[in-house]
Amino acid sequence: MASAARGLRAMPRLLPLLCALLLPPPSLQSPARSPHIKKAEAAAAAPGEALRYLHSAELGEALRALEATAPPGLVRLFSIGQSVEKRPLWVLRLTAGLGPERPEEPAGGAALPGRPQVKLVGNMHGDEPLARPLLLRLAWELLLGWAGGDERIVRLLNTTDLYLLPSLNPDGFERAREGDCGGGAEGGRENSRGRDLNRSFPDQFGDAEPNLEPVPEVKALIEWMRRNRFLLSGNLHGGSVVASYPYDDSPTHSLTGVYSKSADDEVFKYLAKAYASHHPIMRTGKPNCPGEESETFPDGITNGAQWYDVEGGMQDYNYVWANCFEITLELSCCKYPPTSELPKEWENNRESLLAFIEKVHIGVKGFVRDAVTGAGLDNATIAVAGIAHNITAGRFGDYHRLLVPGTYNVTAFVMGYTPVTKENIEVKEGDATEVNFSLQPTAMPPAPNVTQLTAAPAAVTAITPTPVQAEAPKPSPVHEPIQPVDFRHHHFSDMEIFLRRYANEYPNITRLYSVGKSVELRELYVMEISDNPGVHEAGEPEFKYIGNMHGNEVVGRELLLNLIEYLCKNFGTDPEVTDLVQSTRIHIMPSMNPDGYEKSQEGDKAGTVGRNNSNNYDLNRNFPDQFVHVTDPPQPETRAVMAWLQSYPFVLSANLHGGSLVVNYPFDDDEQGIAIYSKSPDDAVFQKLALAYAKENAKMYQGSPCKDMYPTEYFPHGITNGAQWYNVPGGMQDWNYLHTNCFEVTIELGCVKYPKAEELPKYWAQNRRSLLQFMKQVHQGVWGFVLDAVDKRGILNATISVADINHPVTTYKDGDFWRLLVPGTYKITASARGYDPLSKMVEVDSKGGVQVNFTLSRTDSKVEEGKVLVLNTPDTSNPNEKEFETLIKDLSAENGLERLLLTSSRDVTPYRYRPYKDLSEFLRGLYLNYPHITNLTSLGQSVEFRQIWSLEISNKPNESEPEEPKIRFVAGIHGNAPVGTELLLTLAEFLCMNYKKNDAITKLIDRTRIVIVPSLNPDGREIAQERGCTSKIGQTNAHGRDLDTDFTSNYTRYSAAREPETKAIVENLILKHDFSLSVALDGGSLLVTYPYDKPTQSVENKETLKHLASVYANNHPVMHLGQPGCPNKSDETIPGGVIRGSEWHSHLGSMKDFSVTFGQCPEITVYTGCCYFPSAGQLPSLWADHRKSLLSMLVEVHKGVHGIVQDKSGRAISKAAIVLNEGLRVYTKEGGYFHVLLAPGFHSIDATASGYQQKHVKVFVRDDAPSSVFIVFDTENRIFGLPRELVITVAGASMSALVLTACIIWCVCSIKSNRHKDGFHRLRQHHDDYEDEIRMMSTGSKKSLLSHEFQDETDTEEETLYSSKH
Repeated sequence: MASAARGLRAMPRLLPLLCALLLPPPSLQSPARSPHIKKAEAAAAAPGEALRYLHSAELGEALRALEATAPPGLVRLFSIGQSVEKRPLWVLRLTAGLGPERPEEPAGGAALPGRPQVKLVGNMHGDEPLARPLLLRLAWELLLGWAGGDERIVRLLNTTDLYLLPSLNPDGFERAREGDCGGGAEGGRENSRGRDLNRSFPDQFGDAEPNLEPVPEVKALIEWMRRNRFLLSGNLHGGSVVASYPYDDSPTHSLTGVYSKSADDEVFKYLAKAYASHHPIMRTGKPNCPGEESETFPDGITNGAQWYDVEGGMQDYNYVWANCFEITLELSCCKYPPTSELPKEWENNRESLLAFIEKVHIGVKGFVRDAVTGAGLDNATIAVAGIAHNITAGRFGDYHRLLVPGTYNVTAFVMGYTPVTKENIEVKEGDATEVNFSLQPTAMPPAPNVTQLTAAPAAVTAITPTPVQAEAPKPSPVHEPIQPVDFRHHHFSDMEIFLRRYANEYPNITRLYSVGKSVELRELYVMEISDNPGVHEAGEPEFKYIGNMHGNEVVGRELLLNLIEYLCKNFGTDPEVTDLVQSTRIHIMPSMNPDGYEKSQEGDKAGTVGRNNSNNYDLNRNFPDQFVHVTDPPQPETRAVMAWLQSYPFVLSANLHGGSLVVNYPFDDDEQGIAIYSKSPDDAVFQKLALAYAKENAKMYQGSPCKDMYPTEYFPHGITNGAQWYNVPGGMQDWNYLHTNCFEVTIELGCVKYPKAEELPKYWAQNRRSLLQFMKQVHQGVWGFVLDAVDKRGILNATISVADINHPVTTYKDGDFWRLLVPGTYKITASARGYDPLSKMVEVDSKGGVQVNFTLSRTDSKVEEGKVLVLNTPDTSNPNEKEFETLIKDLSAENGLERLLLTSSRDVTPYRYRPYKDLSEFLRGLYLNYPHITNLTSLGQSVEFRQIWSLEISNKPNESEPEEPKIRFVAGIHGNAPVGTELLLTLAEFLCMNYKKNDAITKLIDRTRIVIVPSLNPDGREIAQERGCTSKIGQTNAHGRDLDTDFTSNYTRYSAAREPETKAIVENLILKHDFSLSVALDGGSLLVTYPYDKPTQSVENKETLKHLASVYANNHPVMHLGQPGCPNKSDETIPGGVIRGSEWHSHLGSMKDFSVTFGQCPEITVYTGCCYFPSAGQLPSLWADHRKSLLSMLVEVHKGVHGIVQDKSGRAISKAAIVLNEGLRVYTKEGGYFHVLLAPGFHSIDATASGYQQKHVKVFVRDDAPSSVFIVFDTENRIFGLPRELVITVAGASMSALVLTACIIWCVCSIKSNRHKDGFHRLRQHHDDYEDEIRMMSTGSKKSLLSHEFQDETDTEEETLYSSKH
């Protein structure tokens, strides 16, 4: 190629340099060498020389020498500014075809058309200088490769505009010291004004614009970036070995663990892997840095914020404000490695640097031109459908958009021109796909004042600008969003294909999911539209639309499909749509009643065919009601929607109906059941919401919609209170408002329920603006975060109350909340259990949401003297502990378990019931196939001599690990309810199959001892009958005994008379006292019970037991709704799906009561479904319903309080009594460990042990992380309740008196007998032995008293406290 040839012709200029590099060292050379070459070699680390660090003056000299040595038009050296201490910020530009410098051009020269710009920035932290020698060596490598005709380098410099900035912080470098691996020892990280340059950029999540005056280095860099259009950048650091990508921080600024996803997350991961995969250490993902040996980065890359939060970082600024894709590259564990290690570091990074630079050519590229004049259009916007990040074209209309391989729809638009979209553009691995755009002016424009392109993009010839005087200004911009084209009635299969199509075409902004099934098993689909689908972003409100609740009211169904099309096609090009999608998580359910729709008929004006579901129930009369007891059984659609609404923090919603034209707001009914205005506490808010929709629909706003059908009906401004119109008990909108944080209205879209298809475009035109405007209302009122004052973490379920409005809302997982309000001044109070409430006066205007944050202090944070307050302080000194704590927190977060299930290598599904023989063979198969993590044992035999199998799953199944929590799953206590058995067998296989395949499951198994007893009553199971939903056959064992009544309190006294099944589990599991949690699975309803089943038993630890039951119920899709819906008890309501056993079905001798009382382990009983023995065809759906709940127990068992008890010497104290809340008692195990599950909140701990002073601490238990307590005992300073000194004094005096009395008695006896004249001599001779005997007797007495004082008082039969060995 021409440029390469010119490079070869320049070879004579480089010959002296090459000779100098290849000849022996200076001591062996002739002294007659060129002084210029000597100077260059002395200053620069050219190939062949030893790499070394250069101080600022030397660095400048080396760069100047390199520029002077290079052939013309290849290298340009310039400075973008100065540091605080006036050191130049040098940049070396390398690209073929640079023309001579021109005074009117910016420093470094103008950009070349069609040639992407790449920059590498080093030494941002002065004490991380590895980039200085590496970038200088890279420059020499490129220079010599060009001169030598290296094909790769010649191509790179012919097609890439490369900029190397070796040191952004030269002042800090001068203070740093070689060999300082940890940084900070000698300083140098910050600039001369003490500012961290990588915390000084404007931040998208920051509160204010930063002051750039103290950081002239940052200011210079920002100005340089604004003058250019960099496409790709690398920021070279030290301190680890990993490639980090945006975002570097998150809205919550959590210190670590938050994956802050950019719109181009896939592109950034691709770029980071491009560097990491060529680095021999980085690609392993294990830097093995001293002190952080356990730190791992899969594939050698990490999301910045997930690693740790960096507010004001450079890489995020590049992406958000400058169109540039930048990643941060940590090159070595040592921040300032010794000079001796530089050659090795160069070899590690050479190929990575070149491969990374080459990635600037991926994606799509081309020109945007005026279709009339052919001129390039400066600042044209390039948008990629589904990616919420646009770029702009350069001054010649040239653009380049980085994309990973795939198929894309790309749009180009600019003011005054009609946008053009190129669809199905295929991007392949390697060079970018070329896509050019010609845009038609919206009006015939004058000759544009743009720069004409007179050379091909890749040529290396001069560019001649041709200015043309404009005769008139450009026309005002006219942007027309893309309208839907799919106007037809969609039956279920058609709708399903439509939804899948848009989910497939716009994967970056959509997620298609189902919340359940209809009666006829049609999916209840929801399309999520968000810039981060599948994730709740802290601080971002969630919105929903629901259509087609009445199957024959179809306009809402079609409008919502139109809306999905509209949002997807206009995202990234239409500012209104883009802003909505970026700021709101939108959920759209087109059809809540798909069965009814299939029965309805086109043209139905006011009929009822298809209105109800397939069970002929009106779904909008099927929700629990505040005024009326709804007697109809809850329908599958209703239950699924209620579960959905309680799973997401919805703020605003609309339910789309047909049959009139009005917006109807709560309440929908009243106590009297008549048509009367039924005002909610938020009546003003609901009126404003309703008007927001109605005002955008001109016909609706007129208020007289259906004159031919209802001539007297009038709705002022198109809105009405629901009950004032007509009474609707059991409606969905009221249930939303009363049972969730969501404000919902009902919108009637037209007088005709099922209009003809040709009328659908009219409905879209009438409602498009209303649909969009209503969604925007989700941002009105106040929003913010409720945070813990100590750890700054969000508080879940904190209450937000507004004075004079009796309707509180609650916070979500990150402590974020949204409270819709009309403009005005309000007193808002945030409160939470265990915290002092806080109130603020807030002014709300009509311009948008007002952010109000609350930081709450914990109640009783002041502790009595001598007592210790211990907060949630897990042991994070061990990186493995920190990593596991993060895992537990992640799995406890919203969708945490869903993500685990989605990322599991394989799910398993039960499809049949296993009789005893098959069950035994299945368990043996697990043991034989997974011998390293399983252990199969028999606890004993049933009456008919069947084995009671127990399968342990753990990374060390045959070893004792007292520090690990142990959980027990038991099923089949009633043989006629075998669903639990199959669920546990499936759970066991699921865990085994995913061990070492799924990271989260592997860690759970490694840190938990899981014991599964799938069938406690195998004899009863053998005679039970499938489909026997109410049959009691098989419920008892072969002796006819209900085993759940056989765990009596006098068990130890009459153990010989117990049933063999009961005896087996009691003696071999329950009384081992080493379980932290037990979960029993039964059948016959859909709920969870907690102790006690005994009717008169008090429950001292009720909050904890109820909490554990609630965790299971809340992770089940419908159980937590509290309406089991069983045929024999269709009206039964169980609040939250959780109830105390004795309040539901009281009886004596239950397993869970025995477990709590004697096994010292909390146990809950899960009733898996109404039918005892459903058909095998229902097993897959039962597993789908329960698997998340079962896994939640594996997460929950790691929470509560973990502790270690030692004395001052570090000796572990076992069997110490740990009394919680002055009631609950546990005992330390071997190693001094204890573990007890507790409900979230404050708890007091009293620790006692024989011979030690009592210790008192307080602990705050979180709902998403374990709390750790380390208790160190002091030696007891009191004996028998008296001061030690007094007891010793009295004991000494008593001993002296005893000795004296003995002597006197001896003397008297001797005198009387006259047989031992030397008696006193003999007494003195044996005095020491005698005194020792007296001392031993005294000590024995004391020991006996102490033993009595600390005697275990928990072994009574009616003991209600439980103990855990952890």
